Amino acid sequence: MNYWLIKSEPNTYSYDDLVQKGKDHWDGVRNYQARNNLKAMKPGDLALFYHSVNEKAVVGIAECVSEHYPDPTTDDDRWVVVDFVPKQKLKKPVSLEDIKRESLLSEMVLVKNSRLSVQPVKKEEFDQILKMAQE
Repeated sequence: MNYWLIKSEPNTYSYDDLVQKGKDHWDGVRNYQARNNLKAMKPGDLALFYHSVNEKAVVGIAECVSEHYPDPTTDDDRWVVVDFVPKQKLKKPVSLEDIKRESLLSEMVLVKNSRLSVQPVKKEEFDQILKMAQE
């Protein structure tokens, strides 16, 4: 299993929107590095769901439930989507500020390249964020 972080502006598409839909594809990725990360996802992989812009916090966990396939929002075959289902809303959001303060997370892609919308996460980082959500 691999771990990821997916980012969305909450007023555009929030974790609660995913919960309401039950299952949805992750579309609109127009960055090659983020696209390659989508292509690397496999069913069963888990993703931290990050609210960007105003909130800047991890708020939930989503599970990838499909291989990648063409993005239905464009005719351009370079872009792909995967399907996610909500797994768990975090007890307490974990802010970017808190992530940056945690030495165990200092090498996290979110800290080093915060603009990337789909990024890999190490298992230790994933586990640490879940631990911080319980504190």
